[in-house]
Amino acid sequence: MTPRWMNEAPVRTLLGALAQGGIVARFVGGCVRDWVLGRPIADIDIDIAVDKPPEAVMKALEAAGIKVVPTGLKHGTVTAIVKSRPFEITTLRRDVETDGRRAVVAFTDDWRTDAERRDFTFNALYAEPDGTIHDYFDGRTDLLAGRVRFIGDPEQRIAEDRLRVLRFFRFHARYGRPPFDGPSFDACRRNAATVSGLSGERVRKELFRTLDATGAADAFDAMLEAGVLDHWLPEYAGSAKLRALAAREETPDPLRRLAAVLPTEADATAIGKRLKLSTQESVRLQLMLDPANAVETANLRASLYRLGTKLFIDRVLLDAPGDWRAALALAGAWTPPELPIGGNDALALGLKPGPKVGALIEAVERWWIAGDFSAGRDACLAELKRLVDAETS
Repeated sequence: MTPRWMNEAPVRTLLGALAQGGIVARFVGGCVRDWVLGRPIADIDIDIAVDKPPEAVMKALEAAGIKVVPTGLKHGTVTAIVKSRPFEITTLRRDVETDGRRAVVAFTDDWRTDAERRDFTFNALYAEPDGTIHDYFDGRTDLLAGRVRFIGDPEQRIAEDRLRVLRFFRFHARYGRPPFDGPSFDACRRNAATVSGLSGERVRKELFRTLDATGAADAFDAMLEAGVLDHWLPEYAGSAKLRALAAREETPDPLRRLAAVLPTEADATAIGKRLKLSTQESVRLQLMLDPANAVETANLRASLYRLGTKLFIDRVLLDAPGDWRAALALAGAWTPPELPIGGNDALALGLKPGPKVGALIEAVERWWIAGDFSAGRDACLAELKRLVDAETS
């Protein structure tokens, strides 16, 4: 029985156009893996392999009135847009040569040849439009067993693309179960140093995908053991906090999970530069690590006001202070108010611009917070006047 997504109108429209052009198409990648495991898939996860060159694919799609974008012609990939949904279509390939990161490919119509150049056994699963699965390397058995295993010689697969070291742990975090496949893990350990030559952008992408997965903690501990983190994340402080965080999160947040595996003294700026984080991500990471931003269990509303909702939620999930569930509920139900007065109110009382104004407003703010934010503008102005009078008397 075919899954629902195979029979959706945009999918059938696309397959019909390819068939009309004499092109054999099979589903490949995440949609097949997740179907085999009974997991839901997202619309954007449907990838298709075809047995004709990209020029023939584009011609067939355009003849059917389907928009097509030549996203990677050199590597045989085009993107079809059907009713606003993107479908990545890639021609079967064989490697001509590789430098350990990028391959020069030639197109082929041989499905097994295409399968042989892929990384893991369950990534070489192809499904026909009628649901028939082609499995060249016992990938379905590996997938159901939670075993991530390189196709053929692991050393050769890694030599073809060093990024596969990181992909091994990323796929294990999503699909694997202990223990790790011995030959595959040992090959990653032997080639751990080669990942230092990868770009920060690609490493960040793989690490964040790993952190986003259910088995992130086991994967990161294994990467530590294999020496894979030595260059890119030498600050790694273990998985205990990550495991606790994962049990509290409703939705995984890779950056928050990154904070969970780092010590509080870690330099977020240096890590951000290394992993090519955005400035905003680096700042958020530093705020999550800073001990000064701990949540005060005795006064949750004061902490929520001081930290802001987003950082407050981050720190509650990371640190689980007191009744953390109640703290999260507060963050969803209460919006911190704004202090009803400002610097202009102090100037209106005759003070001159300068540090004194800021200090007085901060003093009123502390008084206002201590009163659980209940004082209105009139009461805050009265407190400000009292402080000004005390200063000038």
